[in-house]
Amino acid sequence: MSVLCYNKGCGQRFDPENNPDDGCTYHPGVPVFHDALKGWSCCKRRTTDFSDFLSIAGCTKGPHNKEKPPEPVKPDVKESGDQKPKFNEYIISAPKPQEAIHRPSADEPMVRLQHKISPSLKQALEKLKLTENAAENKEEDGDEIKIGTSCKNGGCTKSFEGPASDSEVCMYHAGCPIFHEGMKYWSCCKRKTSDFNTFLSQEGCTKGTHLWKKKDTGKKVVPCRFDWHQTGSQVIISIYAKNAIPELSYVDANSTTLNIHVLFEGDKEFEQKISLWGVIDVSQSKVNMMAAKIEVAMRKSEAMFWARLDLPPPVPPPKENKEESEESDSEDEEDS
Repeated sequence: MSVLCYNKGCGQRFDPENNPDDGCTYHPGVPVFHDALKGWSCCKRRTTDFSDFLSIAGCTKGPHNKEKPPEPVKPDVKESGDQKPKFNEYIISAPKPQEAIHRPSADEPMVRLQHKISPSLKQALEKLKLTENAAENKEEDGDEIKIGTSCKNGGCTKSFEGPASDSEVCMYHAGCPIFHEGMKYWSCCKRKTSDFNTFLSQEGCTKGTHLWKKKDTGKKVVPCRFDWHQTGSQVIISIYAKNAIPELSYVDANSTTLNIHVLFEGDKEFEQKISLWGVIDVSQSKVNMMAAKIEVAMRKSEAMFWARLDLPPPVPPPKENKEESEESDSEDEEDS
């Protein structure tokens, strides 16, 4: 029976009885994320796209490895009744926004936030225009798929081995990767883990066909990794979109709602609507556009802690209550 290889960058299945010394191509290093660039410490290739990072071929050959790496061990915290706190502890509970009395309506008029363009983004866009003009003058055969090309779907580790590969079922993640507070997971299935190798080995949750080449025709809406943090007076959202086009990107907002529209890398489009957990001062909020990311800096209307970025959706009433009310109405009609 075949088993899964846990070497980083491999993810293939192999026969333990037939495991040659050069049967696996993997990365002996560790993943490196710096300034929106992603790569491995053992080789020099870097990319800004997470799916391209997952498809970077290994740089070292060796035998497959069936030993699963252990999960990080959390330290045991022993509680003792004799220990006394050195200071008095106070629990501060922030009020829930749905219970706030003066929460503005989400139907307020939207205002376009002012944006500031960094010099690094201006230089990157100028270089991008020169590269696109040079690429238009070259004739390339874009229909041919080379043997060994990795599938571009997130979470899929299969490679193109010939026409038979097109008939295989692709197990991939339709969402985007999320890294927040030390946890790593896909937005489509939310299987959280703190270990990066375990995150890479998570099997896809969606069935489909392999994607050997990304389509470059027209604009396409894509998921984009974003994160957020807060200070005492601000909430900052970081959108990791490289080379955003300032003329076609904007952020509209009112006191409780945010509409984000970003066009980046020429043909990629990202849209996100957020119902904010708290209330912001639109006049004191702005957008900072940089070469590797976009930051939406929102001024809090009150200096209070936000429990989360977005407001949870309203909970629908249980169906049983509706059925009981319908039955009671029918009984009343029969009695009358």
